Amino acid sequence: MHGKTGGSRTAGPWRIAALALAAALSAQAPAETRREIEMLPGECWWGVANRFGPSMPFTASTSVKIDLRKDGGSNQYASFMVSDKGRAIWCEDQAEFKIAGGKIRVTSAAAPVEVAEKAGGNLREAFLYASKRWFPPSGKAPDMLFFAAPQYNTWIELTYNQNEKDILAYAESMVANGFPPGVLMIDDTWQAGYGDWRFEPSRFPDPKGMVRKLHAMGFKVVLWMCPFVGMDTPSFRRIEYGDEPLTGRRLKERGGFLRDRDGGNPACVRWWNGYSALLDFTHPFARKWFKGECDRLVAEYGADGFKFDGGHLPFYSKGLKAHDAGASGGEQVLGYARFALEYPVCEYRNAWRFQGVGVVERLHDKRHRWGDLRDLVPAMASGGLLGHPFMCPDMVGGGEWTSFRPGAKIDQELFVRSAQVHALCPMMQFSASPWRVLDKKHQDAVKKAVAVRQRFAREFAKLAQECAATGEPMLRNLEYAYPGMGYAKVKDQFMMGDFLLVAPQMEKGGKKRKVLIPPGTWIGSSGRRIEGPCEIVEETPLARLPFYLEAEKCARRGMDPRAFAPGGE
Repeated sequence: MHGKTGGSRTAGPWRIAALALAAALSAQAPAETRREIEMLPGECWWGVANRFGPSMPFTASTSVKIDLRKDGGSNQYASFMVSDKGRAIWCEDQAEFKIAGGKIRVTSAAAPVEVAEKAGGNLREAFLYASKRWFPPSGKAPDMLFFAAPQYNTWIELTYNQNEKDILAYAESMVANGFPPGVLMIDDTWQAGYGDWRFEPSRFPDPKGMVRKLHAMGFKVVLWMCPFVGMDTPSFRRIEYGDEPLTGRRLKERGGFLRDRDGGNPACVRWWNGYSALLDFTHPFARKWFKGECDRLVAEYGADGFKFDGGHLPFYSKGLKAHDAGASGGEQVLGYARFALEYPVCEYRNAWRFQGVGVVERLHDKRHRWGDLRDLVPAMASGGLLGHPFMCPDMVGGGEWTSFRPGAKIDQELFVRSAQVHALCPMMQFSASPWRVLDKKHQDAVKKAVAVRQRFAREFAKLAQECAATGEPMLRNLEYAYPGMGYAKVKDQFMMGDFLLVAPQMEKGGKKRKVLIPPGTWIGSSGRRIEGPCEIVEETPLARLPFYLEAEKCARRGMDPRAFAPGGE
């Protein structure tokens, strides 16, 4: 259960234009469009939904069906694929993809399927072609604090007991233990009820004072939000009936929930926290009301932004009735996502065609398991290849809260290795407190990982601004960075930009690992100079995070590799 930053490319005009284009294409398209693309010998493909990132690249041996009309995999998704042979597939509509027998079959009900046979000569060229043509970058990056320091989320420690006293103690503990202040996300149940976006008074006696204290410590404060409204709240009565909760007056503006199939009553939608009404983002009053609530939280309490959760496609794909009868589930999801462009510090997770924007996108909740740790790199890399430059790898140690219930067994080695993966990703997010779940030895290893990250904080912020301009992902797989070298299936290493190679240990009990070194002269975290291409074996004791800086590319950026990799890691 786990919201981004805005830009001058405002939400309204450009998204309205996109939806208008989709509608025009829908009007022109046949009832159903189907294209079948035969894979070239040895061709590798990425795309559709990054929840399937660990299964990528898709090849001639892949057999999978992904129907974006029904589900986006609780993460980022688009009817888009790109290959290492320089080809690309695109559809404006939510399409169904069937990959089997060396063929890709794409079926769309409302828009043509485009195939660019010569988008480029390799994966990077094809991606840049697609980005320029179908999802050009906004030129805006998220707030730089996302990259300059770790993020902190109160969910794992407090779950359904978010409260002022413990939130302040959590933030103070991070600073007291030497972690730099960053974006602090106050998660679900800070509010009085779903859709009742007031701080719950018995647990938050002075929310304004709390936010002031967090700001004084150096944190920016983000509040959890969702599109659900409890059906026994004043907000529900205001939206549905126009009731003014204080005076009892009936107001003229009202309406804004998805309706039952017969179009009558507001639909009662089941989600992970029970049953609620669901805002219909094609309804003008629903948009106005939700924006008003967010604006009030900024003005009244000093919130810096929001963690927008719950925009899952399946909630909008149940045949419920919308104000705009022709709107797809994807358009509803996009209508919710656009609010992340309105505020300076936001995070979003479920994104249909929300590409090329300056918004932090987070991976779906990961469990406290080694397999989930190994999934982080390919999932983030595939998210980048879908057109999301700013990917966050969920939470250190995992963000699936039941893994951290009282009495749950915590694998301290896994927590450390997770922190090391996060440390040199675009973003690093803590939720479970290292001071609660780790002994001193493992706490020290986590602190060392954060210290490594902080060496790169300025460069990561600079890289984020570069990627905002180019549309390229911050985190890249090796095939993207070094095409044609046989790296397409490497999933346990990654590049940050074109200058930093990261090879974390992700195996339980691992004391060493093989590392593929691409062409160039590299300075390792141990201070070792390596000439690539080659394969080396690195020792990986608990506190060691192997990384390598390409000397020539660092020189172009004005970086001295030995200042970042001083040895003794």
